[in-house]
Amino acid sequence: MASALGRVLRDRGVPVRAIAGRDLKKARVAAQFIGGAEAVELAAIPHLAPRVLIAVSDTAITEVATRLAKAGFGAGFKDGIALHTAGSRGPEALAPLAAASVSTGVLYPLQTFPTPAQGVLALPGTYFAVTGDQCASDWAAQIVELIPGNFLSVAPEQWGLCHAAAVLASNYQVTLLDSALEALDRAGVTPETALAALAPLVRATLENVLRMGPQAALTGPISRGDADTLRRNREALAAVSPATQDLYRAAGRRTLSLARRQGLPASLLEQVEKSL
Repeated sequence: MASALGRVLRDRGVPVRAIAGRDLKKARVAAQFIGGAEAVELAAIPHLAPRVLIAVSDTAITEVATRLAKAGFGAGFKDGIALHTAGSRGPEALAPLAAASVSTGVLYPLQTFPTPAQGVLALPGTYFAVTGDQCASDWAAQIVELIPGNFLSVAPEQWGLCHAAAVLASNYQVTLLDSALEALDRAGVTPETALAALAPLVRATLENVLRMGPQAALTGPISRGDADTLRRNREALAAVSPATQDLYRAAGRRTLSLARRQGLPASLLEQVEKSL
């Protein structure tokens, strides 16, 4: 995240002064990727720039904020701005900096960053959830406009739901596909072939959902009210891990609401629910 965002900002003409991390070697790699940035120790950051982006794991945000606050402030950083990019925490995670008169906020991209290079390509057009003090929010808005991205309006008290939604849409999509690969592996299909075989189905399904919405895009046994097929699926899944079996049942129960909205009769819904 830090590397991708830093590179995009530099490409848009924003001077990225320095990058720091717990591992200075990794910071040097990131600085090289960004270009024009210097890899430094964390304590040096408040003396080098008045605006700081904290792109670390959710559990490390407050620790980083504390270390920055304890490092003292160079000219321009006190009364400066700090944003973090994590979705599961609000501005309160930066409380040590807020107590030192730094404007704090969150710039959370609803995007996945498997590698810095892929992140650079993915950031334009991404939706960003933004919250925080006025100065921090204004800077976040400037960053989004530069990328350019889109804003997602989320009330501070609903911030956790925004992150949970992103986890469901991104992380758990990966989990569902991995579970499908597990089933094909038990059927004797190699991982490479299984992934290639599922790819057209996965792409078409996602495109349908994005174009038509989940209700119109849903197909399959639950949509048809085919309880017998679901029972056979469950019997076949005895060959996979208990966690995958549980996931199949849980996903099926959640799919019932979609089938109900599609107009599946109550009698068939009841049969499907029993089969799960």
